[in-house]
Amino acid sequence: MSFTLTSIRRYPVKAMGGEALTEVQLDARGLTGDRGFAVADEDGRFASGKNTRRFRRRDAVFEYSASTTADGSVQVQRGDHGLWLVGDDELDADLTERMGASVRIIPEGDVSLQDGGQVSIIGTASLAWCAEHFGIDADPRRLRVNLVVETDEPFIEETWLGGTITVGDTRLELVERIERCRTVDVAQDGTAAEGRLLKPLTKARDMSLAVYADVVEPGVIRVGDRVSRG
Repeated sequence: MSFTLTSIRRYPVKAMGGEALTEVQLDARGLTGDRGFAVADEDGRFASGKNTRRFRRRDAVFEYSASTTADGSVQVQRGDHGLWLVGDDELDADLTERMGASVRIIPEGDVSLQDGGQVSIIGTASLAWCAEHFGIDADPRRLRVNLVVETDEPFIEETWLGGTITVGDTRLELVERIERCRTVDVAQDGTAAEGRLLKPLTKARDMSLAVYADVVEPGVIRVGDRVSRG
């Protein structure tokens, strides 16, 4: 049985809005350029929608989106209020003002900016199930997933855990379900986040939706590629 890759999304700056792609290189880390930067405060904690040892809740980060230019630079936009290249002092100043704390964008260092696995994946049937059973807007951008695969059975992607899938000329190992947090109910990345998702998801599915995968064989993936087991 095979499926089809219907969309690819990359997030150059962690927690900011991302960019839709038609193709991308997968390397040993995941999508090239995905979560390559983050907004960090003076304590080294990253702006996010939650408070943990690594993250500090700063919802203003969701007002921004990041994309990659033709020469490989990363640019950040805040609606109609500004467009800057990462590294621009004016960008860090705007982030600092909006967040009410001294912050700046930094590249990934010794500590990975990935939350779990290298690539996140959701099936369209799983999204449709959530829309039907929870009565919500099931836009995959609420989940900040990298890959959306056209499927006909809800949560079939979870049956791939412990095995591998091929996508185009790449191979991925499925490693774990993704436990969600309040971020799924925050307006972000062009979504209004209509309808609460986290509460019913917690009750029905142990807070889990979508899966993580690690790259086994790097290569290029493209929208329309066949996705198959093994």
